Amino acid sequence: MNATNSMASQRARRTTWMLALALVVLCVTWELLLAPLRPGGSWLALKALPLALLLPGMMSGHVRTMQIATLVVLLYIAEAAVRLGDAAPIGTLAFIELLLAGAVFVAAVAFLAPFKRAARSRRDHRSQ
Repeated sequence: MNATNSMASQRARRTTWMLALALVVLCVTWELLLAPLRPGGSWLALKALPLALLLPGMMSGHVRTMQIATLVVLLYIAEAAVRLGDAAPIGTLAFIELLLAGAVFVAAVAFLAPFKRAARSRRDHRSQ
C-alpha cells in the first residue's frame, strides 16, 4: 500500500482540511462578528483568505498544497501568539486560533510524513 492510499494518510488529510476550515471560519467570524476592530466588522477578516484559497487543494490531498499550508499556518500561529495577551474576548479567540492553527500544522505534517519517507526511500535507491 502506498502513502497516498493508507487509511492514516486519508484520516490526516481529512483532519487537516476540516481543522483549516474551522480556522478560516474562526478568523472571519472573529473579525466580522465576535470582536472586530471596528463596529460592523473590519478588513482584517481578509486574513482568512490565504488559508481559504488552499482549502480545495487540501481537500484533494495535493502534497504541494499541504506543504504550503504548513508554512501559511505559521502566520496564524504567530498572530495568535501576539494577540494572546489581549483582554477577553480577543485573548480567548487568540487562544482558540493558536490551538486550531497548531492542530492544522500537526495534522498536515502527519499527512506529509509518508510522502517524505517514500521520497527518501526513492532517493536512497537511486544513489545505490
